[in-house]
Amino acid sequence: MVFVALLRGINVGGNNKIAMKQLKATFEAAGLANVVTYINSGNVVFTDSGRSPAALAPRLEDAILRAYGYPIKVLIRSLADFAALMRALPEAWHNDDRQKCDVLFLSDAVDAPGLVEKLDPKPEIDTVLYVPGAVIWSVDRDKVTRSGLLKLVGTDLYRQMTIRNVNTVRKLYALMVSQADSPG
Repeated sequence: MVFVALLRGINVGGNNKIAMKQLKATFEAAGLANVVTYINSGNVVFTDSGRSPAALAPRLEDAILRAYGYPIKVLIRSLADFAALMRALPEAWHNDDRQKCDVLFLSDAVDAPGLVEKLDPKPEIDTVLYVPGAVIWSVDRDKVTRSGLLKLVGTDLYRQMTIRNVNTVRKLYALMVSQADSPG
């Protein structure tokens, strides 16, 4: 099966530095195959046969802790999870000079449809969609400073998620599909 690991809080503001080449080697040493990293923010596409996301996440968190000394939260999503996310993501939503669009990947502890209300989106500013395992958040660039997303930073809830912009999410999905289409 094809998965992506989304690491929370590496290479942010000079903290929890991990080189992607070394991270790839750590995943391979943990028994994963076809490991590909994407950009420097902790996105790792890989294949594994037989283990569930629930089994893979703690295994990888332990491997990262042993290799680098950082307690990094790892969220695992399958290709099927990402396919459902991509079906829900409006094609017109982008991360560019006019629009900011992010995907908030949720830990199991907070993943629920009712979470959207707790996020405090601002009517007429934020557009927020819930998909199992994630929240998709869009706001016009000129309204970002008034977005409810800013209030989320630093909260307990914020620590239960990892965020990627939609451009990164679309690229990760393409990498996952490519892995699934590869022979072997």
